Amino acid sequence: MSGGLRKSLIGAWALLSDQEVPVDGGEPFEALDPNPQGIIRYTPDGYMSAQLAKPDRPHFTSGDWFTGSTGDYVAAASTYIAYTGPSHVDEEARTLAHSMFVSLFPDWTGQTQPRRVHLKGDELHLGTVSPTQSSGRTVNSVLRWRRAQPQ
Repeated sequence: MSGGLRKSLIGAWALLSDQEVPVDGGEPFEALDPNPQGIIRYTPDGYMSAQLAKPDRPHFTSGDWFTGSTGDYVAAASTYIAYTGPSHVDEEARTLAHSMFVSLFPDWTGQTQPRRVHLKGDELHLGTVSPTQSSGRTVNSVLRWRRAQPQ
């Protein structure tokens, strides 16, 4: 990973929207919420981490991650997306791929997923290259991010 696109991606990006576009022409929908929360980070040494969540997620009734009820775990996992691993940039083709070393969704662990990438100023658009499954539908995902401001 070297060059212009890679350098432009380095840092933290705050999630603005997470839209799913059904390939059957159906109405687009938000995967998590119309106002999702999330951060994606790209590091100088070629790693990335993405954390996306529905706002106002319920707390575990036990207050303990390891003694939650089945309902607690279902609510937590169905309102959160998380994965991390190497990122790969092809400067010439201006393409990006995420390799999932760790993922909350076990099916993604070990996968490398290419992304459509469009960067304009402080806004980053990432999209799936191939359709995927979301909420029982075949969709293309389109995520919009804005460069995160230091706190």
